[in-house]
Amino acid sequence: MILLAILAGVVIGLALGALGGGGSILTVPVLVYLVGLDAYPATSASLIIVGTTSLFALIPHARRGHVRVTQGVVFGVVGIAGSLLGGRAAARIPEPLLLGGFALLMLMVAVIMLRHDGREDAVTDSEGDDAARVMPASVPMVSVRPLRVRWPRLLKLVAAATAVGFLTGFFGVGGGFALVPALVLVLGFSMPVAVGTSLLVIVLNSATALSTRLTTSLELDWPLIAGFTLVAVLASLVAGQLSARLPQRVLTRTFAIGMIVVGLGMGIHTGVTAL
Repeated sequence: MILLAILAGVVIGLALGALGGGGSILTVPVLVYLVGLDAYPATSASLIIVGTTSLFALIPHARRGHVRVTQGVVFGVVGIAGSLLGGRAAARIPEPLLLGGFALLMLMVAVIMLRHDGREDAVTDSEGDDAARVMPASVPMVSVRPLRVRWPRLLKLVAAATAVGFLTGFFGVGGGFALVPALVLVLGFSMPVAVGTSLLVIVLNSATALSTRLTTSLELDWPLIAGFTLVAVLASLVAGQLSARLPQRVLTRTFAIGMIVVGLGMGIHTGVTAL
């Protein structure tokens, strides 16, 4: 069982480093079904593992210039309210409902990833990329002289950041599966920049959600969390170095299919247990 948990930590770290946070969604099922934690402690431990791993996974992406610090911080700060709300709500939800909702989330994310994986190839990291033509990242949402607010884009940012923050606080996931397309569509980032910046936002959201949970009577297995995090961090650093050479489309599809299998198994197990 411990060996399986270690292997799962490697997979999660690889996915975080290569896909910009998508791998974090596997952390909770691993902690619940392989390690044996209850749902609420598992989602709380996931925040520590995912947040720490994402922080280290930032390094290779930042070295390649694929992290937009200012925009990432703004996105994370805007999502604080959703993250706090999600963290408080999770403490009041029965375990079967929390796990059932998580299984449904996994299936939804897998479908989204399968539908959009073919579009990633169309987005390049050049100055004239397709995403930038839709909404250039250099165009500010608010300008002072003259005073101008691009309300449609600003409202999309607030809605996307709040939704991602809530998912992070409620389920203990990084939200990279929603962050990457949001950064592409709302801020006009290219795919490599969206992947790198999403890791920064995940760190901020995870820290915010965890701060809410630590104020409750929560007991965590710190040696387990430290070991799991170490394995995931090392794997994420390897993935970050190799991500430019790996076939992103194959990675995304393989990961999505794996999530469908885990999500279905998790939903069936939760339903049977509840009955």
